[in-house]
Amino acid sequence: MKTEKVKDLMVPVTKYATVSDEATLYEAVKALEAAQKKFQKDRYRHRGVLIYDKNKKIIGKLGQLDILTALEPKYFEMQDREGMRNLGFSKQFMKSMLKNYRLLDGAMSNICKKAGETKVSAIVVMPTPGEFVDENDSINEAIHQLVLGHHQSLLVTNKKGDIVGILRMTDVFSAACQSMHECSID
Repeated sequence: MKTEKVKDLMVPVTKYATVSDEATLYEAVKALEAAQKKFQKDRYRHRGVLIYDKNKKIIGKLGQLDILTALEPKYFEMQDREGMRNLGFSKQFMKSMLKNYRLLDGAMSNICKKAGETKVSAIVVMPTPGEFVDENDSINEAIHQLVLGHHQSLLVTNKKGDIVGILRMTDVFSAACQSMHECSID
């Protein structure tokens, strides 16, 4: 790969969707849509929103799945933030849960109310230590973290520990594919 450092592939915070931890779910969705419209056409669209506190420090993120999960508070009661995705439940079992626990019952009909009332601070995903990568780390180190942690992105920090960007798996994957094309394997 030509790109050797994380900072070469990251999306700077200034070009990513951000909202205050006091914003509503609806405001977060609007910020995500606005960022998607402004982003370069040759790159993948944003899939999340970075959340900042009153001091303008990034404290976490919300992905598309987090936003959908927020439509049904019972999900938070049933699972931890890592969810049940790795437990291998059958589709039939998951459908029975939907019915028996009345999950998402009325979620779409109440979507406006929930989006306008739910504060981002109630659902923000706080990053774990394995979700941070230094801007000067190699792409190899970042790939290692993405793969072993099963992360879709990593928060990029500078020497002071401030979050300065986000390294998305889609951008790392694109760079790896481009390097493969340049090898002329054919």
